[in-house]
Amino acid sequence: MLGGGEVIGELQMSWDELLDHGDETFDISFPPVRDVHPSLTLQATVVHTCDNQNNALSDPLVECKIARDTDAGHAHFARYMTSKKVSHLNDALEHFRLVLDQCPVSHPDHAAALTNFAWARLIGHVRNDLQDIDATISLFRDALALRPRCHPDHPLSLYNLAEALAWRHNKKSTAADIREAAQIYHELLPLCPEGTYLRSIAAGANGVDYVIGRCNDLPIDASDEGIHLRRVVLELCPLGHQLRPRALDNLACALRSRFDQHGSIDDLDTSIQLYREAVSLYPNRHTDRGGYLNNLAFSLVSRFKHQGKPNDLDEAISLYEEALCLCPVGYEYRDFLLDNLGGALEARFQKRGDIDDITRAISLYCEALTMRPPGHPCRNTTLNNLANALQARYDKFHVSEDLNEAIGRYRESLQLTRFDNSLRHATLLNLSAALCAGLPHTHTNENVKEAIALCQESLVVLSSLHPAMYFSYMRLQEAYLSHYEILHDPADLSLAVENFRLSSRHPTQGFPERIIQAYNWTLTVEKHGHGSALEAYSTFFELLDAHLATRSSATSRREAAAAFRFSRSLPVDAASCAIRSCNLRQAVELVEQGRGQQWSLASRLRSPVEDLESANLILAHNYLELSKRVSNATQSSAIIADRAAADRAATEYRKLTRQWEAVVVEIRNIPAFSRFLLPPLYEDLQAAARQGPVIILIASQYSCSAIIVPTSGNPHHVPFPSVTLTDLTNLKDRFARAIRQASRMNPAEPRTDLIVLSRIIWDEIMLPIVNVLEHVLKLKRRSRIWLCPTAAFTSIPLHAANPFQKKADRSKEPCLEDLYICSYTPTLSALVRSRQLMKKRAPTSFVAIGQGQPGKGKGKALLAVDSELELVRKLVPATANRITISGDAATRVDALEALQQNTWVHLACHGKQDRTQPYDSHFVMRDKYLTLLDIMERDIPHAEFAFLSAVIPPSAMRRRPTK
Repeated sequence: MLGGGEVIGELQMSWDELLDHGDETFDISFPPVRDVHPSLTLQATVVHTCDNQNNALSDPLVECKIARDTDAGHAHFARYMTSKKVSHLNDALEHFRLVLDQCPVSHPDHAAALTNFAWARLIGHVRNDLQDIDATISLFRDALALRPRCHPDHPLSLYNLAEALAWRHNKKSTAADIREAAQIYHELLPLCPEGTYLRSIAAGANGVDYVIGRCNDLPIDASDEGIHLRRVVLELCPLGHQLRPRALDNLACALRSRFDQHGSIDDLDTSIQLYREAVSLYPNRHTDRGGYLNNLAFSLVSRFKHQGKPNDLDEAISLYEEALCLCPVGYEYRDFLLDNLGGALEARFQKRGDIDDITRAISLYCEALTMRPPGHPCRNTTLNNLANALQARYDKFHVSEDLNEAIGRYRESLQLTRFDNSLRHATLLNLSAALCAGLPHTHTNENVKEAIALCQESLVVLSSLHPAMYFSYMRLQEAYLSHYEILHDPADLSLAVENFRLSSRHPTQGFPERIIQAYNWTLTVEKHGHGSALEAYSTFFELLDAHLATRSSATSRREAAAAFRFSRSLPVDAASCAIRSCNLRQAVELVEQGRGQQWSLASRLRSPVEDLESANLILAHNYLELSKRVSNATQSSAIIADRAAADRAATEYRKLTRQWEAVVVEIRNIPAFSRFLLPPLYEDLQAAARQGPVIILIASQYSCSAIIVPTSGNPHHVPFPSVTLTDLTNLKDRFARAIRQASRMNPAEPRTDLIVLSRIIWDEIMLPIVNVLEHVLKLKRRSRIWLCPTAAFTSIPLHAANPFQKKADRSKEPCLEDLYICSYTPTLSALVRSRQLMKKRAPTSFVAIGQGQPGKGKGKALLAVDSELELVRKLVPATANRITISGDAATRVDALEALQQNTWVHLACHGKQDRTQPYDSHFVMRDKYLTLLDIMERDIPHAEFAFLSAVIPPSAMRRRPTK
């Protein structure tokens, strides 16, 4: 059957004309139907009509009866289509039923008979002349089963079934029908070339567009099946399709909902990409643009809460502002935008503390509340949000009226929120936090007990992996801690610690919030002396390392780490805690893990794998290849300015990172590589002391001391009982002033201040260490020792320790450098890595890079650069490969290439330290700056030694970073 039963033409041809074509096929054309020219391809064949044995009628005569009944059925059906008389439909169905009875399942025309009978029934259903649509759909399914994908009529059977399902959905609103119809159209349309009749009816408003529209109206389903359907619908809407924006929005919404349920950042990133495309499809003043702007902004705020990227929050606020301009006062959905913009401004206030943000947020909530008077279904939500903002302002400025109003608003919201409301838990937790807010001495036992009960009620309604469970644990921890501070019951402190543990490890929450929880855990247990302190510190470092690993460039990693600048002292505080717990090995491990995480991440993709290559060459190759791809993705992402492109790059980076991590897991399954790329254990770190003990100097707010890592055996603790962190801070400041003063003095003048300070270093710090080296470790004089300072110790010249005293025989008391050869190392791992690299040394090659004529505005000319380079060249052994780069050749690109290709480098140029953006510290080349970030992100495999003869402005030397 062609189309919907229309008569498109009659064939009038004699038998002779037909047989004249012989066995050749020939085409017959008909007048256009819906701008499509139908045609048939025929072939005539002569057959015998009698059986040779018994003269019985053969199949061709039976086939003639089937053909006559089929033609009669079509004729009656055509009359039904024009007259709409049910009698004609019944006659058509009767003839089609006769044909179906004559065509058993094995008959080649059984599928066609099923189709004719089912199509006539379907049209009867459409015109309300028949019922039982289910039986009709079964007929279409049977026909499709007989026409597999390779069958020429497979597309037609797909179309028929899709139409029947769409019609049943139209009558019964069965979601399963429209979902299946969408899947069928997804298979059908690629099989229908443009310009064909089937394409014209399948791709029209009554075909796939109807199905897309009904699918777009389905409730959002965040299950895998629901998201698959949304992807199918989007693929049915190519670029330019009028329904594509809605399909984009629905898929994005489903992915965001799945993120809310399971916390997969890939889902959220994809939703943002989809929302961006949807927004781009509407011009700036289009009435529908506001809704898509709101949805994009909402997802950006979610990502900010999960990852802590400030750009996401700023962009979201800008998008909300634009959407609000498109929804003036009186607009139906303005209250939603007011609420959402208020939430974003409140989040930015929590991050930056700008009073204007929280003041405007409260104002927006109040305006939204006027649009949601008593009885409005969303009034409870706005009351909760307003209370949240008031409490945030109280937490910052401690105005008691704000807290009292917040508690009242929370209670009002809770009264309006049904017990089965999926957001009731949020108000329960917010009220709990408000009851525990303020200084400890203001808490009452009744309020805290109520807060605990509210948190416990929220736990009852949430599953263990619900993302909101994080907030339940967090608020419960606050409530138990408040109760402990009132009654001092150790059981309350233990319960608070347990909820610190649960919240910081809850997998559905973003790393920033969990890191903050772990940090607060460390502060709490240090304050109250709880035994979980070391666990808290370890949890913090693990979470921070995992968080930094998600960032795709060194710059973004630095920004991520900078968000937790309040925790910079944690490595030394953790070491101090381990020392106080008499666990010196773990102290070494913790201080090593916590310090220099940025450098560890920058170098981990370039770890030597020579040993792995000998154990498993294929696995080593896979690791190196993926490391290279991840590194390339890291470098490319750093220069992407477009936000949408940056989002796509971040998604691709995470995909590559997951593959890289899978290979790392596979490597760790090899017995000899179980610690591959993991934070090193003490046994691994002790390798740094093979050529002499390493002295780690720990400057913590809780204690100051040293740990000596010997060549073998356990570490040794050297306490500094009379030294505090404040003392060290004063000492380094005094040294800085004394050095500046000495630089202005006459060479003959005594450096009294420097002498006094050097004595302090000797008496208070280095003499106790020397006593252990000499009398406990029995270290010979003039042996090598390595100093590994932390925090304030990094700005104190420890090697200059000197008693400046005479012995009884008037001989000089030996100073530190008389006793031992001192060297410095930033970390033990750095020392271990450098020795590993030296095992496979490349031939020594030397490059001298000088730039005495920097570009305009980059500094004064350095007239001595060329003569310095010539002197250095003469000092380098003739056996070494020597090159010099200067003048116009000393560009940023050429300098980087030289660093990659050589083992030793001498730099003579202007230089600048950037305290606010340390990675932007740079050397001045002819064209551009050579930054620290450029060097970090480059693979420089042969580097051994660098000498920096850089001219640094005096202003940059006044305050130097301690790391």
